Order: sequence, then C-alpha cells, then structure tokens
Amino acid sequence: MTQMHMDISVFQKPKKGNYYCGDSYYYKETEQGFICALADGLGSGEYAKESSQLVMDIIESNTNASVEQIIKVCNQKLVGKRGVVLGILKVDFNEKNYTFSSIGNIGLMTISSKSEKKRNIPNAGYIGGFPRPLKVLRDNLLDEMVFVMFSDGVDSLDLSSSYFLGKDVSKITELFSHFLSDSIKDDTTLLVMKYNA
Repeated sequence: MTQMHMDISVFQKPKKGNYYCGDSYYYKETEQGFICALADGLGSGEYAKESSQLVMDIIESNTNASVEQIIKVCNQKLVGKRGVVLGILKVDFNEKNYTFSSIGNIGLMTISSKSEKKRNIPNAGYIGGFPRPLKVLRDNLLDEMVFVMFSDGVDSLDLSSSYFLGKDVSKITELFSHFLSDSIKDDTTLLVMKYNA
C-alpha cells in the first residue's frame, strides 16, 4: 500500500493450530511523519490478541507523543492484563530521521539503497504494568531506505534471504510468504516499509 512517502506491505499468520494471531500492528502516515507499531501478546491465542490490540488502540490515540511517552502509557494500561513485547518506529520527514524502541523480541532491520543491512537488538523483557529501562535508537533517514519490523515468528535465516534487498515491498512479503514453512511455531508478522523522499 502506497502512502505519501511510505510504501507498506504486511504479512501475518497465526501459529499453527490457532485461529487468533497474538500479534497486532498499527501504522499511520501524516504530512509530518509516520508511525508504525507491532506488539506480540505473551503466549498465543485470544488473550494474547486482546493485550496486543489494547496497545495498538493506545498508540492510535497517542501518535504525536514520543516513543518513550507511548511506551510509558502502554505500560500503565497493561496492569492486570497479559503483557506484550512491543516495537515502535517513528519517522520524521522534516528532520529526516527515525526513532525506534523495542522491548522484547520485536526486531527492526534497515536496508539502505546500497543494500547495507543493519539489525537492531531489542531490550530483553516485556511490558506489563511495571517500568522498564528503554533503549531508543535514533538515526538518519535515507532515501529508499527499507524498514523491516518483525515478530519472533521471523528468524535470522529468513532475514538473510536475498529478496530482502529488493525495493518492491509487496514482492518482499510475497516471497517471504512463499518460502515460509507451513508449520510455523509462533505467530508471525512481517511489516516491510520503504521510504521515498
């Protein structure tokens, strides 16, 4: 799907044997920037989906807040609910930079127009009603940069595939889906986003 500056394609599939996928995602583009979030509820099934969707609803209501503020609000709202792992990417079109933070195993890989891949190592743990130390990555936004955000159903071997160096986001998710094993052991979500200046 093409927005003003971001092309987006999403692949999502529940763990084998489950109807509900415990992963939820949200994205929105404005004239100023873009936000994308991915949460994976602990465990799997309906209760995992409930927690991850709650976090997306909070993010949808707080898109102008900083990544740090959003995670703080999500943490407060998860008291008494199943926890989630969460990754949030914010892109600032005016400042030409991006911010990413992740708690738990939501990963981010960036690929430059020169096919240079960088992986972000998330903070361990999950959010679930108690404060967590945050590591926030800030970096420059480059034209034709591809962002790949993924839950733990995607492994390092998948990410090393040469098709991730392509520039067509739909083709990347299509090939990922084609090569994915039928018996996936976890809920799987892959969001592929390309920035066009």
